[in-house]
Amino acid sequence: MRETYHEELDSVINDLVSMTDLVQVAVKDSTQALLQADLGIAEQVISNDAKIDAMHDDLEQRCFILLARQAPVAGELRTVVAAMRMTFELARMGDLSAHIAKIARLRYPEKALPADLEANFTRMSELAGEMITTANATLTDRDTEAALTLADEDEEMDALRRDQFKVLLSDDWNHGVEKAVDAALLGRYYERIADHAVALGRRIIYIITGEAPEGENWPNTF
Repeated sequence: MRETYHEELDSVINDLVSMTDLVQVAVKDSTQALLQADLGIAEQVISNDAKIDAMHDDLEQRCFILLARQAPVAGELRTVVAAMRMTFELARMGDLSAHIAKIARLRYPEKALPADLEANFTRMSELAGEMITTANATLTDRDTEAALTLADEDEEMDALRRDQFKVLLSDDWNHGVEKAVDAALLGRYYERIADHAVALGRRIIYIITGEAPEGENWPNTF
């Protein structure tokens, strides 16, 4: 019975990795739709979000079954509870990617962003992808050292966000209110994707060590 239980728990973790892969593609594709005003890719990201949501619902249900089937011991309980929260983080990252794609779709055939912010958002997207890759690798390899780098990467994301506001609030801004609102919303979406990646790292560390990292760069999400 315990062997089967552990196999099912391992299956949940493996599917979390697969869900992370889907989210990573969603972030990458939504950015491509945004920067290139690609309506087809935007529609694909929005459509594929249903797959991410379905994985969330399936994994959450399987975690509830694991909790109910037999009382898990310390390490097992830690893993199941953290996995449930991680599915939520990943689902929210998928939703945020869909929000980015929806803004790209709304402004089509024009680009939602002016040229002077494209480099900033390109780096935001790259950084978000790197953070998701790190979270995925740490989940697969149980590498807490790699997970600890996520908080530092999040600081770069915050710096990019501050740079955006400098451009938006500059006297040189001449792109109108609509593009300013779009840019502010989009920046917030990428910032939140990074925050969810940090939360993933925190939960992975908790699964492995039984202790969650503390400090202002590691908000208490438990």
